[in-house]
Amino acid sequence: MPLDALVTGRIATFAGATGFGWVEAIGIRAGRVAFAGSAIDLETRADPHTQRFELEPGEIAVPGLTDAHLHFFDAALALEQVDLTAAPSREAGLSALREAHRVLPHGTWLLGGGWDQRRWGGWPTAAALDAAVPGRPVALWSFDHHALWASSAALALAGVSGAMVDPPGGIIRRLPDGAPEGVLLENAVPLVLDHVPAPDDATGRRTIAALGRELLAHGVVGVHDPGNVSPDRDLVALGAYAALADAGQLPIRIHTGLREQSLEAAIERGLRSGDRLGADPDSRARVGWLKLFADGTLGSQTAATLEPREGSTDHGVFRDGPEAMRRLAARAAAHGIATQIHAIGDAAVRAALDALEPTSPLVPLMPRLEHVQLVHPADRGRFGAAGIAASVQPVHLREDAETARRDWGDRAETCGYAWRTLLEAGAVLAFGTDAPVEPIDPWPGIALAVLRRDPSWGPEATPFGPHEALSLETALRAASLGPAIAAREADRGRLTVGSHADLIVLPAAPRERADPGAGFATVRPRLVLLDGEPVVER
Repeated sequence: MPLDALVTGRIATFAGATGFGWVEAIGIRAGRVAFAGSAIDLETRADPHTQRFELEPGEIAVPGLTDAHLHFFDAALALEQVDLTAAPSREAGLSALREAHRVLPHGTWLLGGGWDQRRWGGWPTAAALDAAVPGRPVALWSFDHHALWASSAALALAGVSGAMVDPPGGIIRRLPDGAPEGVLLENAVPLVLDHVPAPDDATGRRTIAALGRELLAHGVVGVHDPGNVSPDRDLVALGAYAALADAGQLPIRIHTGLREQSLEAAIERGLRSGDRLGADPDSRARVGWLKLFADGTLGSQTAATLEPREGSTDHGVFRDGPEAMRRLAARAAAHGIATQIHAIGDAAVRAALDALEPTSPLVPLMPRLEHVQLVHPADRGRFGAAGIAASVQPVHLREDAETARRDWGDRAETCGYAWRTLLEAGAVLAFGTDAPVEPIDPWPGIALAVLRRDPSWGPEATPFGPHEALSLETALRAASLGPAIAAREADRGRLTVGSHADLIVLPAAPRERADPGAGFATVRPRLVLLDGEPVVER
């Protein structure tokens, strides 16, 4: 039987435990790799109807990328919300909100995010929102999605007042008289967020399709979605993904996660990690992981650490306490649902490992820790030993380096962002972006993993912990093969016989001796194949 497609050139298969695994050609039949080897051998298996893709000089082909941590549904909805990421000051942000307020129907919630109190020189307030968009319920995520800026109208609708006590693991920032100031942190966020109306079906489908097209243009063919900012969106997202997959309109592969509040509903429906969603046996949508939160973030000073922040007695915040994490992970595992735990500080990482280690042999997908930004040396070997994946987002180092050095002192570069050490200790590394916290483009993160510095730091900047730098081959494997291993998918993230023919062709990129991998920070694939079909051609 002749091949459907033939790709020739310098192709990385990622066969084997390390290395690129170069071949000259791959043959594709029925959406999968049927042969991999020499171009001459494969040419004999083609006929005039075989579609041919020939790499140009200097180009390489690698397996398509999977973003192991991208809040897909939230990032999709954010395409039609206010983006404050580029606002250099609070006044600039308020100006953008005034414009959005002007065109929104009366009474509609104004939603968005991206503000950063560090960039703005202090925390924003409800009073500022009330003056800019009077009477409007407003909910705006911080840049790290661990704080919510709310207007007085939104706080009133949610019943948040000075008489309300802080929920466990949450903080209501307050005025001197105890009244809410307008920012909610960590577990206080749902007090307002639970009152934000769920998106309608048409908006969900439209934005999912738009974001999928944008991801494919970057070479991302799959996503692990760790659940949604609002628990009621989990089931909405499950339904949307399944419907789109059955209609043949889901643009990329998705593992969609669940939050704690959705766990019992998932158990009642008999959902298990790895299950396909919808009626199509080849559905691109699958059930992912239960998402728990051990702590907060570095930027919000809520990461839980074994030692206090430099110059303070503050150890951060535990959101789901150690006992709650153990109980919930065990409950999920008993019903075939694997767990992923957000853990940034070293105390959070240790507690999360304690919770996940007993579940590892029981679940169909690898348990995993998300972010893993500070790891005590005693805990590094536990990932590989227990079969727990380290889902990390190298792009966070771009914004976090200065804050990490300030708050964690010497620990920052000896124990922080320890990707090479974790890999050498046996951990499976799975790269992601954490969009919409960061942009969806995976390539700056891949370059950061190699360089340990970002061009925005300036030419004289010192790399952050250069001993933790990865090779380009290792970084690319972590962006494609790592997520497949975490999802226990033997037919993804590689271009070996039987694998899905998901392939991206990268143009010749500069590889200066001083900056290996630097050219990949801005790379765009010339060609993207999904199941052997071209979905992006430049």
